[in-house]
Amino acid sequence: MAHLTEVVGKYSEVVAELALLANGYAVSRPQLAQPYDFKAEDPLNGREYKVQVKTFRRRPDRKNELVLYATNGKGEPYDRSDVDYFIGVLGDPGEMPRVWMFENEGNQREYWAKSTNRASKRWVELPLSLNRELYEVKNEAEAV
Repeated sequence: MAHLTEVVGKYSEVVAELALLANGYAVSRPQLAQPYDFKAEDPLNGREYKVQVKTFRRRPDRKNELVLYATNGKGEPYDRSDVDYFIGVLGDPGEMPRVWMFENEGNQREYWAKSTNRASKRWVELPLSLNRELYEVKNEAEAV
């Protein structure tokens, strides 16, 4: 049986991929190990970004503030050349997961938000519901 941390990490990756797809991004996974989890093509500008997925944790010693540890397996912050964006997934028990995407500021080991409301003001929240309009408009434009 898989270890809990492995399950939580995979869960966050799947939720992040779902959120990107629901919001019009094309997602691809590398065949070999990379510092990022996958690449995502932005539906608005067509640019491709390297994305690292992390799981938000609540810090009981800090009034349940959200923290995302932005370090690799060696405990080092991700370099901007390796990761363009982070996607943080919050999976509170009994709640639907929430997903935020934000730029890698480089040399930053942690990202914080006092609450989910503050997180949504600070970062881009990606809804999990499918935005069909993104795909319908694109398909109509290709048909012309």
